[in-house]
Amino acid sequence: MEALRADPRSAAWVDGLAEFATGVEVVLPADDDLIATLLDLSVPHEDFNELVATRAALLADPEPREVFERAVRALVAGIGTVERHLEVPPLPAAWGPVGRWFHVYVFIAARPFVLAYHRSLGIPEEVSRRTLADLGRHVAVHRRRLGIGGLFALHWPVLHFRGELYQLGRLQFQRSFVLQRAATSAAERGLAYRPQDPALALHIPDFHGPLTPAACDESLRLAREFFPRHYPTERYRLAVCGSWLLDPQLREYLPEHSNIIRFQRRFHLYAESDDRSPDDAAPIGFVFGDPDLPLASLPRDTTLQRAIGDHIRAGRHWHVHTGWFEL
Repeated sequence: MEALRADPRSAAWVDGLAEFATGVEVVLPADDDLIATLLDLSVPHEDFNELVATRAALLADPEPREVFERAVRALVAGIGTVERHLEVPPLPAAWGPVGRWFHVYVFIAARPFVLAYHRSLGIPEEVSRRTLADLGRHVAVHRRRLGIGGLFALHWPVLHFRGELYQLGRLQFQRSFVLQRAATSAAERGLAYRPQDPALALHIPDFHGPLTPAACDESLRLAREFFPRHYPTERYRLAVCGSWLLDPQLREYLPEHSNIIRFQRRFHLYAESDDRSPDDAAPIGFVFGDPDLPLASLPRDTTLQRAIGDHIRAGRHWHVHTGWFEL
């Protein structure tokens, strides 16, 4: 594992997998079964052939196979939890396609275990399918940005495949906790929330259509029904969200009736320090598809595109803001 240990993050990750040398049997579907799984996970069709061909290379090489099996067991061991976090680094370039697809195979092999967990809680198959299909969306993002198959944000699907995050309509909801800043902000409005009380972290995926008030209302309705039914011991009363979409500066550019501004109005924002770091890459990535696009090349075809680009061209910056509201 010399190539893995050359990078400190990868070395720490491999060391963390040591305890998972044995455990559940790891099975990676083949041929038609693999294709069926890729379809269920909404993986882009143009990636099917390479995924099928690379599977054999992964399982034939003892070193990647050993790491793969341990990674699957580590993921499966965390199903149902909300606190176990293992670093998920990229693999060495020398691993070629095996490295690019490695983590996708891990999620594929873990899929039967998380589906069994969902069934044990009575979670509808449709919710399971739409939640886990977010993996295919991230594969599509990778191809859109780099023109080749692979997976961005390697840590993100861990939440889905561990039973921590669910797609409910337009929005995603992650089982989480009230942090100190949220408790302090709520206390300023006379509400008694304690750090570590259950809270739902709200996420807004792209490729899911407009963020309309009606779509958000429906997602919140689904969440209010879903979590008491399937997690009755976890009382979720607060929703929190951290996003560039909550940056108040957007109000300088977008009309009051726009979907984004109406979404912002749902939240009580935390007080932010003036010296926080800017995050221009987040809106560029979501609005234009690639956070590394040169500023001069950004289109100005829509109100939002003009807002994001012109704001930065004027020497200003965008920031992630965090807010909350009661469910």
